Amino acid sequence: MIKLGTGVLTSGAGQLDTARIAAVCAEIAALKRRGTEVLVVSSGAVGLGMGALRLTRRPKDVSKKQACAAIGQSLLMQTWQDGLAPFGVTAAQVLLTHEDLRVRDRYLGIQRCLEQLIAYGTVPIINENDTVSAAEIQALLKFGDNDTLSAMVASLTQAQYLVILSTAPGLIDLKGSGEIVPVVERITPEIEAMAGGTTSELAVGGMVSKISAARLATRAGCGVFIASGAEPQILARIFSGRNPGTFFAPSGLPLEAKKRWLGYFQRPAGTVCVNASAVPVLREQGRSLLAVGVTGARGRFRAGEIVDIAGPDGVAFARGKAGFDSEDIPRLAGKRGDAVAALYPGRKHVEIVHRNDLVLL
Repeated sequence: MIKLGTGVLTSGAGQLDTARIAAVCAEIAALKRRGTEVLVVSSGAVGLGMGALRLTRRPKDVSKKQACAAIGQSLLMQTWQDGLAPFGVTAAQVLLTHEDLRVRDRYLGIQRCLEQLIAYGTVPIINENDTVSAAEIQALLKFGDNDTLSAMVASLTQAQYLVILSTAPGLIDLKGSGEIVPVVERITPEIEAMAGGTTSELAVGGMVSKISAARLATRAGCGVFIASGAEPQILARIFSGRNPGTFFAPSGLPLEAKKRWLGYFQRPAGTVCVNASAVPVLREQGRSLLAVGVTGARGRFRAGEIVDIAGPDGVAFARGKAGFDSEDIPRLAGKRGDAVAALYPGRKHVEIVHRNDLVLL
């Protein structure tokens, strides 16, 4: 999986860096000749639309961003096809919204579609469908940055590696040596503190979103490279062990597919609050969340919707599928299983969140 930022693909609003795109396409073709399956997450549609409309600042109005994306997306896809065609490779456009990945049936359908595109020998060119995903554009760091999208698709496809190419050369230790951090074994608060945003009028996110994406992807067993897209032969250097940027190592055993979907592909409808005793039971013992450990709920949700689980400090540490409506939670809070069963005599399961539908964040 390769993700390219707007700053890599353009040299200004609407000004495609065709030489760089051609060089990346040649490297992609070389990887495919060696039997490597390649998917691309490509930014640039909004930036290209801005150029076509002679806009110098990224619009704040959602409908204007959508219009820019609508204009720029066809230009972006044509550029990718032109770059891959000399190597006999076909580009396949895939536009996604967060809703496509949040709904389980659609998630599985996209997974099967991408598998088939790979089987046909194409290179899927994936981008967020900004022309319709107004909520995502307004909530940029929830999905609207393509760093997050690339990590979600890497998780969905069980990619071995995610390469994020941007104007950043890697994660720089700005508070210490000032050098690029070559390897990150684990994403700690110290690592997060090194991240900064972006000041580009064309780009979205920055190192903050890349760290967030790396956390998601590494939890799925995917190694993540962050490097400069301006470096010559960058993909060849990365996959020959000469990465000039930063490598984020996969963290332990990957989460199973359903738990990845629960943990990272959802927008929680609310929060279930638990007491201090329930936190280690969920974190260390892998048990279900029972009513006896619950203190209350925030927000409105129905049984079956995805909710955060937060400790006494208010910080969410787990996520799962609610077994009860939010209106039911106050009268169930603190009750033992037999008391809950007495209130709901016809129910087979009385867990607030069953362990099979719960994942730690």
